[in-house]
Order: sequence, then structure tokens, then C-alpha cells
Amino acid sequence: MNNPRPLKPQRRSRLRGQRLRVGLLRPLRSRRFWRWLLPAAAILVAMLVLLRGPLADRLWPETRIQQLLAQGEHALAQGRLSAADGSGAREAFGAALALDSDRGEARDGLARTGAAALAQARAALQAGDLQRAHQTLDLAQALQVPRAAAQEVAEQLRRHEAAQAGLEGLLKRAAQARAEGRLDDGADSALALYQRVLALAPTRTDALEGREDALSDLLQSVRNAIARGDLAEAAPRLAAARGYDPGHVDLPATEAAFNEALQARRQRADARLRRGQLERAAEDYRLLAGLLPQDERIQRGLEQLAAGYAAQAARLAADYDFVGAEAALAQARALAPQSPALRNAQQAVTRAQQAQASRAPTLSAAERTRRLRSLLARIETAEAKQQWITPPGASAYDALREAQALAPRDPRVLRAVARVVPATRQCFADALVGNRLRAAQACLDAWQTLAPHDAELADARTGLAQRWIAVGSERLGAGDEAFARQALEQARRLDASAPELADFAARVRAAGTRPR
Repeated sequence: MNNPRPLKPQRRSRLRGQRLRVGLLRPLRSRRFWRWLLPAAAILVAMLVLLRGPLADRLWPETRIQQLLAQGEHALAQGRLSAADGSGAREAFGAALALDSDRGEARDGLARTGAAALAQARAALQAGDLQRAHQTLDLAQALQVPRAAAQEVAEQLRRHEAAQAGLEGLLKRAAQARAEGRLDDGADSALALYQRVLALAPTRTDALEGREDALSDLLQSVRNAIARGDLAEAAPRLAAARGYDPGHVDLPATEAAFNEALQARRQRADARLRRGQLERAAEDYRLLAGLLPQDERIQRGLEQLAAGYAAQAARLAADYDFVGAEAALAQARALAPQSPALRNAQQAVTRAQQAQASRAPTLSAAERTRRLRSLLARIETAEAKQQWITPPGASAYDALREAQALAPRDPRVLRAVARVVPATRQCFADALVGNRLRAAQACLDAWQTLAPHDAELADARTGLAQRWIAVGSERLGAGDEAFARQALEQARRLDASAPELADFAARVRAAGTRPR
């Protein structure tokens, strides 16, 4: 075989060049290449258009600052000191200063803009355009013009407004209103008119003296209302006087008299509640609650008052006076709808109604005897299981009430009553000794339902409240805040006046605000 003739160097170079050109041009002939290239180019062009401003600011900040300074000078020359669209002198000079905080021309431009705003405010005053004067004065003050110059223009503006408002006429109307006793009852009353004058002319001595005299009259009317015992009338007048001038010379003595009257009213309400004068106590507590809605002592009084109405409802229901019982329940519900005493009273009323409905006066003697024997057996069964008030329909209480309805004087029924009430009392005592607080609560509810007039109930409620506080304090110390809050709620419902309650409540609140 003949060997091929070797290529000359020039020809080899031409062949390599041709192959390179073909390799470079091959992608350009590809449709896939152009499908990707054209969208990418469009996106790049759009980004350049949108970001040309920020890019220019970053790449050529000096040029941008010069443009802003020129815009600011042009706007200042035209009197466009500020504009919401950013074309005002203030905005242009401010933007230049933001790009270069050391730029002296920008600071000087802002200072000249402030001076021009002050000049425009003076011109607006001369023209009587008080609204324009206010706007340009605000701009000048925002640009920190000399304080003395701004105050001078502000005082001139106040005098112009006072002249337009007719201060002399306002003062005459205020004096007339005071003479008629219209001190603080609307926009045309004495104190309201004096306030308008002083807002426009704060140094008017006659307005200051007139307001001082009108406030003295108002505070005297507060003291008169206190003397009559009308705290509902005194309170808003006292608050109004405090709003007009908290430094009035008569205010401290009047406030002291009002606070003493509040304390006396609170003591009277407590005394009426202790004596069982529920309606009269309710009048006082409702007034106090309106004046001091956050006072814990008043809230405790309302809860105790609700408990008193609940006990009254239970007594009336026991005598089958359901109209009176429902009225007492309504009073209790309005005062403390979450009171456990209310819940127990509602149960007592319901059971009394059921007992009355179950009475069968047409039963024969034999039927009555059989029915009574069955009820006494149910009582004994429930006693053995310690089912004093639950489950409904099968408790000792339910059977006992039916037996009383059938034969209230039967010796066996009387003996059952004598057994059940002490049993619930003992149930409560045993559970309390064992620190079984929820069981003790159930036994106390049974005891209170069966014997709502028992003199020992109040001490029992207080004792259980104190035990809840003691156990809650122990658990709080161990970090169990959830149980402590439950214990606080239980104790507050049982006896809102327990002496340890306020301290325990403060500790629970403090624990809830500690950082985790």
C-alpha cells in the first residue's frame, strides 16, 4: 500500500481554521439556542430600564446628587417648597443629603427652603390666608428655622385667629353662662368658652381669672352634691374640673371629701349586707361599682350580695314561693352570674319545683304508704353510697324532698332529714382534713343545698377558701401556676373577703408576668 502524501503546513492551518469556524457557527444555526437567547435578552433589557436609576445612583452618585441639587434649586426658585409627589425643594435637597450626608450644598438648600417657608407664612398672614400660614409655618418648623423667628410668626397667627374668632364676644358669653349657672354642660357653657379663648390667647388674664372662678363654682357644686350624698352627680363634675385645671387650688380638698364619702358609702354597704338588708345594700354597691369598676373590695361585696340573694331564693323555694325565688335568682344573676352560690340556689329551686310537681294528693292511704316506704329506702341507699345531691333523681336529697312533699311531719322523714344534713357536714369535714378539696367542695354544695340556713355554712366556706389558698400557695412555689390560678378562682368564689386572698392573688399575678 502506498503511504498518503503528508499535508503541507499551510494547508493544515487552513483546515483547522475551517473546522473552528464551523464549530463556532453550529450553535447559531440551532433553533434551541435562539429560543433561549431572545427571552434572556429581553429580561436583561427590562432590568436595565427598571434599575437604571438605582444603578446610576450607585455607579455615578456624584451625577445624581448634582441632578437633585439642580432640581431643588429650580423648585425653590419657583416657590414649590414641598410636594407630595417628591418634586418640591425640600424633597430634592433631602434626597441629595441622603446620598451624601456631608454635602454642604444640600444642607444649605434645606436651610434656605425653611427660610422661604417662613417668608411664605408671613405673606399668607398679610393676605389673611390663615390655613396657608399654618401649613407653611409647620414646614418651616420642621426644617428647624430659628426658634425665635418661628415663635414670632406663630404668635402673629394666634392673634389673627383670635381677632377672627371674636374673643371679646366669647368672653361676654362665658361670663353670662357662668352667671346663669351653666358651668360645664356643652359647647356654650362657661368653662368651654373660656377654654376656647385661652386656646387662642393663652395670656389673656381675664380669661384665666374667669376660668378660675367658674372652676371654683363647679367644685363647690361637687361639694354640695357630696353633702347630699349624691356621689353619682359629684363624680363627673369632679372629673371635669380635674380636666380643665388639675392644679386648681380647691381641687385637693374636694377630692379628699369625695374619697371620704366613697369610703363611708362602702362601709354602709357592707353593714347593710351584714344585716341582711339586701335591696339597700344593692343600691350602694351598684353605685360604687359604677364609680370604681376595678375596685376588688367592691367586686367582693357584689359577690357576697349575690350569695345573699341566692340564699334568699333557696329559702323562698323551700316554702314553694317560686315567684319570689325567681326574682331573687334574677338579682343574684345580675350581680354575679358565675357565683357558685347562684348555681346551688338554682338547683334548690329546680328541685323544690320537682318536689311540688311530684306531690300526689289524690293517692290513697295505701298508695301513699307504699310510695313513702320506697322513698325512705332510696334515701338509705343513697346515704350508704354518700350520694347526697348526685346523681340527679337518685340522690338522697331528691328522695328526701319527695318524702317531705308526701309526709312532711312523718317521724321517719324528720329522722331522715336529721341524718342527711349532719352526714353532708361530716363529709365536708372529712374531705377537708384529707386535703381532698374538690370532694370537700361537693360535700359543701350538698350541705348548703340541704340546709341553706345553717349558721355554720359561712365558716365552712371561709375554711375551704383558706385551704384552697394554702394548697395553691404550695403548688405555686413548686412552679404549678395553672393549679394556683384555679385555686385562686375557687377561693374567690367561696369567700371573696378571705384575709389571705389579696396577697395570694398578687403572687399569682406576679408569677404570670415573670419572664420565661
